[in-house]
Amino acid sequence: MATDPKAERVTPAGIERVVALDALRGIAVAGIALMNVYIYALPPAAYFNPAATGSEGPLDWIVWGLSFVLVEDKFRSLFAMLFGAGVAILMDRARHAGNPHPLRGHVLRMAVLFAIGAAHAILIANNDVLRLYAMAGLFVPLFLPLSARALMIAGAVLMVLHTIGGTLIGYLWLTAEPGSAMAVQPEQLFGPDPAALDYARVTGTEDFAERLVRRTVRFFNALETQVPGIPSALGTMLVGAALWRNGLLQGEWPRARCYALAGRMALVAVPALVALMVLDIRADFNAAMVGAVALFWSLPFDLLLAVAYAALAMALFAHRDGALRRLLAAAGRLSLTNYLLSSVVFALLFYSWGLGLFDTMGRSGAFACAFVPIALMLLWSRPWLAYFRQGPFEWLWRGIARGRFGPILR
Repeated sequence: MATDPKAERVTPAGIERVVALDALRGIAVAGIALMNVYIYALPPAAYFNPAATGSEGPLDWIVWGLSFVLVEDKFRSLFAMLFGAGVAILMDRARHAGNPHPLRGHVLRMAVLFAIGAAHAILIANNDVLRLYAMAGLFVPLFLPLSARALMIAGAVLMVLHTIGGTLIGYLWLTAEPGSAMAVQPEQLFGPDPAALDYARVTGTEDFAERLVRRTVRFFNALETQVPGIPSALGTMLVGAALWRNGLLQGEWPRARCYALAGRMALVAVPALVALMVLDIRADFNAAMVGAVALFWSLPFDLLLAVAYAALAMALFAHRDGALRRLLAAAGRLSLTNYLLSSVVFALLFYSWGLGLFDTMGRSGAFACAFVPIALMLLWSRPWLAYFRQGPFEWLWRGIARGRFGPILR
């Protein structure tokens, strides 16, 4: 999420490093759109399972394969890493400012973020991550007294625990008796279950009032599905805080060291993700296998590749200026607003109160639509910041959390 640039200057890092970190945020929020589009364009099972629906030709399958290895949950992990780094930045700022109660401000920020995420989930986005970030983010300050190395270890332990627990669930799915509740669950969530697909098509074409009622009534049911993701999200945030503390995200690492880290992480992650993709294919996209791969087994490697992307971006942007860096940095400074506005764009494209394109195109067509909000965020962010200090939702979030609203105009 976006953080106050002034907060980042409590460290020795200078303005160039702040711009590089903002550019990395811009990459993260743009990358999230590349997968979020499927939640709006296709029935939910298609997000995980290309065989469920939406894959009609070779191009659709190529897009799925490349997305699985290089995109799916990588930029969401990067977003969570930057969220953890942002918490560390703001807590450091509070301590430097002599704030005797920094946790109070942090809890208020998480509460307001949760409220924004709740509104986002009810009004537009089935897959809102802000609620998960707010819940997991509450625990980040408990770990911040640790060193960068200890933060990294804590993040790894939480990710391992998530994977082990998920493996047990995956085993129950894969060995369940046909027709049992444990066997039906993954079919409904990740497979081509006819009843689940029909229900998804009904909800995908409902009008705004129907959606408002359904999502309000089922809000806590949807929230329950996010709670198991808290350990992995928290672990990813701790890795981000560690990368801030060890200087990578401050732009202090030499370019050669950044490239070396990116190479090592990619060398581990990419072959493992390709192997998991092959596992899905060899299982003929069995719903239980797809669910276990997507939710549990791929997450550690998604995180490693996200670290690789962060290291590569810092190598490219920490010590040199350019038009691309400026565009991405502006988008990153408005990352919360751009995340929410991407949802608005997708809703206008695919929902019934917009163009109504839901379930009318294949995976490759939906993927192409993701570049609409990406182009818009790159186009509007710099002009906005020429006249305003921050984005409208950044201003709203900070103002409510602080109990006072600062000036938004420059």
